[in-house]
Amino acid sequence: MTKVRTALICFVLLLLGCDSSTQPSTLRTTTMQIGSKTFTLEVADTEPVREYGLMKRDSMPADHGMIFVFGSDEPRSFWMKNTRIPLDIMYVRSDGTVVSMRQMRAYDLTPVPSGGAAKYAIEVNNGVLSMTGIHEGDKVQIPQDARNPTD
Repeated sequence: MTKVRTALICFVLLLLGCDSSTQPSTLRTTTMQIGSKTFTLEVADTEPVREYGLMKRDSMPADHGMIFVFGSDEPRSFWMKNTRIPLDIMYVRSDGTVVSMRQMRAYDLTPVPSGGAAKYAIEVNNGVLSMTGIHEGDKVQIPQDARNPTD
């Protein structure tokens, strides 16, 4: 009986320890061309979703990411609190001009500034932006369904 009880306790502890935030997201997505590659981007267009971002995820498909949608062009800054995977971030103005592209390290609390006014921030897996052929100053087409915040 002791072995059964111990196994049951271990099973319950295992279930309690599972982090549901590593499950696939239920956010709406949009498709966006960035340079030579097409991405499926989760749309972070409300304050709670923008604040949570890609935190507590163990991985992300190579052709996926997140677009953070704000109300206007302003200097932006992101950090990687509770973000387990290294990311590239691309800051984009409302007219589609790429303001800057940076790399961010997992769990790093150092702010990563946009270096100029931006309405959007797009995060993808680390190293992916360099494979798209996109550069600062280039233009991207923001999908119509991701151009404005919903809050």
